[in-house]
Amino acid sequence: MTDAPNATASKDEVDDLSAITHEEIFAGHLGGKLSVELSSPLATQRDLSIAYTPGVAQVSRAIAEDETLAKRYTWTDRLVVVVSDGSAVLGLGDIGPRASLPVMEGKSALFKKFAGLDSIPIVLDTKDVDEIVETLIRLRPSFGAVNLEDISAPRCFEIEKRVVEALDCPVMHDDQHGTAIVVLAALNGAAAVQGRATSGLKVVVSGAGAAGVACTNILLAAGVADVTVLDSKGIVSRDRGDLNAVKADLAQRTNPRGLTGSAADALAGADVFLGLSAGTIGEELIASMAPESIVFAMSNPDPEIHPDVARKYAGIVATGRSDFPNQINNVLAFPGVFKGALDAGARRITEGMKLAAANAILGVVADELAVDKIVPSPLDPRVAPAVADAVAAAARAEGVA
Repeated sequence: MTDAPNATASKDEVDDLSAITHEEIFAGHLGGKLSVELSSPLATQRDLSIAYTPGVAQVSRAIAEDETLAKRYTWTDRLVVVVSDGSAVLGLGDIGPRASLPVMEGKSALFKKFAGLDSIPIVLDTKDVDEIVETLIRLRPSFGAVNLEDISAPRCFEIEKRVVEALDCPVMHDDQHGTAIVVLAALNGAAAVQGRATSGLKVVVSGAGAAGVACTNILLAAGVADVTVLDSKGIVSRDRGDLNAVKADLAQRTNPRGLTGSAADALAGADVFLGLSAGTIGEELIASMAPESIVFAMSNPDPEIHPDVARKYAGIVATGRSDFPNQINNVLAFPGVFKGALDAGARRITEGMKLAAANAILGVVADELAVDKIVPSPLDPRVAPAVADAVAAAARAEGVA
């Protein structure tokens, strides 16, 4: 398999990231990061008569008689809306819809860059579940898919469930499932490098929010038998009486050894640490893990433990950051997932489609795997097409296309 151009950042490029200035960052966002471009000419009176009045009336009449024509004669069939209430943005927390908009614009830009999909950010000035769901139902004629983004747990679980049930199009909360897809790909890659079976690993997931729950679910679906979840109070176990409904469900399906106590109790002898909380983890706890352990410290911008410290004890280390090797980044998943779902005309995104996406991500670098390359670079142009093809095939196989 040939190397893709610009697929891996050089050391000089990585070093340059640390030299980015305040002025450069704000200049890159000046006026926003998106614009609308024309797909039909508007240079002459004839062009205007075709694109707008009177010609447009013929198209509108046709759609009024047959609504399915909207897919062919408008952009809705290929339009993804990125929707947030600004309640759980990056590591910044509840910063509100206006402050979240630069992030949503960035997400839309990534859809265009990596999957060629048009996308519009929509930030809602409400945290009410009913209002968010109702808004998307009313807006349904305007888009072809919904990427839910940066909505706090546990509301995000109910919102996604209800929107999926209400709409006849692909819907995915990327903080949950995009993260889970890439984590599974990275864990399979790390296990392959070490010559181990993923199913036999003892995995500790730190964080029982949106990403933690989804990652736990996809690991279980992929056959990992021993997963233990941590929240801010310790191990999520059946004997705890302070669990909400989501965590209580996790407790029934995880922690097969019946562990109780703190992170120290969970990590002793564990093979994998998966950090999906905003907290920190002590060096001594990583040192207590099994030999050749795997550490995914994914909190951004500050990992749960610095990669250089983790490498003193772990065989493989990954983060969510672009300035360290093995970046576990959702951009490896969501552009291709949505493109594949839309290519297939899928009505929803299934667990099988997510597993297919994870396998496709890993397949891109199957012949290139190494301790410092367990997943492709987020800039690897091979990823989104491979994921899209795999997701579309899975959608057709599962009968949701």
